[in-house]
Amino acid sequence: MKTIILAGGRGTRLWPLSREEFPKQFLKIFDDKSLLQETLERALLFSKPDEIYIVTNEKYKFMVVQHIKEIEADIPEDNVILEPMAKNTLPAIFYGVKVILERDGEDVVSVLPSDHLIKVNESYKKAFKAAEKLAKDYLVTFGIKPNRPHTGYGYIKPGEPLEWGFKVDRFVEKPDYETAKRYVEEGYLWNSGMFMFSARVFMEECLKLAPEVAMAFEEEDVAKAYERAPEISIDYGLMEKTDKAAVVPLDVFWSDVGSFDAIYEIMEKDENENAVKGEVLSIDSRNNLIIGESLIATIGIENAIIVDSGDAILVCSRDESQKVKDIVRILKERGDRRADVHRTIYRPWGCFTILEEGKFYKILKIKVLPKKKLGLRMHYYRSEHWIVVKGTAKVEVDGREFLLRTGESTFVPAGVRYRLENPGILPLEIIEVQIGEYLGEDDIVRFEENE
Repeated sequence: MKTIILAGGRGTRLWPLSREEFPKQFLKIFDDKSLLQETLERALLFSKPDEIYIVTNEKYKFMVVQHIKEIEADIPEDNVILEPMAKNTLPAIFYGVKVILERDGEDVVSVLPSDHLIKVNESYKKAFKAAEKLAKDYLVTFGIKPNRPHTGYGYIKPGEPLEWGFKVDRFVEKPDYETAKRYVEEGYLWNSGMFMFSARVFMEECLKLAPEVAMAFEEEDVAKAYERAPEISIDYGLMEKTDKAAVVPLDVFWSDVGSFDAIYEIMEKDENENAVKGEVLSIDSRNNLIIGESLIATIGIENAIIVDSGDAILVCSRDESQKVKDIVRILKERGDRRADVHRTIYRPWGCFTILEEGKFYKILKIKVLPKKKLGLRMHYYRSEHWIVVKGTAKVEVDGREFLLRTGESTFVPAGVRYRLENPGILPLEIIEVQIGEYLGEDDIVRFEENE
């Protein structure tokens, strides 16, 4: 079985933890693995590493590759399929299926979102085996058995019984509470956003029901194909129109982690029903979600969400957590980079965190991954002081090459070419102090590509 993992989502509802440059599939909220890494491990239950394809945005490629390496999943790098722009789920899935057909020919394909949380059990494994039997004739989706009425999910009404599931009677939008309550009583299922089908059936149904998507991908140039393709989900574009939709019930813990209130429901609680991550001191406070990088102290706070990401703090009622996306919209309208970028910024060679900044200085913590380097470069307006705090740095400054070990430092003047490399097998960490009249990230002249 082939698996397509969708990892191009931009996630605005978990700001300030999730940003456009670092969306929620890369977050490690619940343990030491990201949602993407947990999805990869689920995919490996039914697919070999070289049968797993990840469809993602071009700017996320290096993060996807790094998350694969962290769990030693051994998925080939050329199985990371890059979208030139986001056009919702149907073009992303079509592109993934097209690549699979070109490389491997006809096969059964499962489709998994990378930003959902699922606790695998025997029901999960049996449901996937049942769906595989249906996939030769149907476009199969998985319906989560609801444990309560929920207004944040779409629902599926099962219809005519099949040997391994049901035909889909209809898909319905997110309901109000009373309608959701009735749906649960009548046996409706939550729409999980997971699918399975044969590549052949999928392509045939796309040609028939979403020809504008299929015709767009007749273009050999992927960028042109995406320009032509409509922005449309697989639900609207295909599943709600086809007469070959089937659903397999899935009795498993599942969440789309779509809001901070969803995170509160998932996390373990203390004796006062507070869900806490980080250093927190609470007095007479109950039913809160508190996540912070620094000490957070609360007194008499109830039913609140408090999130400190280092460069931004969110405080809101748990009942209003769906409105977080409006904060992101306002920040974007103001041109505030904090809508998109964290204090920690990721690069193919590692990452850097802004510790402090003023008008004429900026202090960073830089992490360079093993065997990675920053290519030859220069700054016009700023000089830099480097202090190695962990590992060994191989440095070239103005043509002179040398090693810096823990506790050693060097100075890079403005206007001088330099190169920084981590030759070791452990991460290299450096404190960098920038001084100059202009400290913008666009003051970089690159003489070679990063490796």
